Amino acid sequence: MKHSMNVIEIRGIRGMIMAGCALCCLAVGFIVFPGWILMHVWNYLSPFAVNIPSIGIIQGVLLWAIIIAGYLAFRKNPLIVCVKSPKGLSEEELKSVFADLKESRKDDLILKSMLKARETELKLKSDELKSSESEDTATTNQKE
Repeated sequence: MKHSMNVIEIRGIRGMIMAGCALCCLAVGFIVFPGWILMHVWNYLSPFAVNIPSIGIIQGVLLWAIIIAGYLAFRKNPLIVCVKSPKGLSEEELKSVFADLKESRKDDLILKSMLKARETELKLKSDELKSSESEDTATTNQKE
């Protein structure tokens, strides 16, 4: 897997309000503020040209949107947006990843604890499978 995904958990109405505030701050910082700056630059330069009207904040934001859309349309590397859920790794892939990690970082204490936890998790899963299989055989033997 090439990219890791961070999950943000929003709990309750307070979390919704905080997420809304964060989104508003991001929108103002990346959309409205550059549009405001472009509005002032346009209005400063408009008296030097003939018959160019001054613009407001909405036109400044639209000018910023045109600049960004033009940049994205004409840049060399295309922008790829993928909206789908990532597939999980199989047990074999996880084992190979952890084996590679184990070989690459033998002195890292945090990594050692993570590897021990993963090995314990795998042992618990295998023990649960064995116990459920033995319970199934015991119940079938009792039924007969």
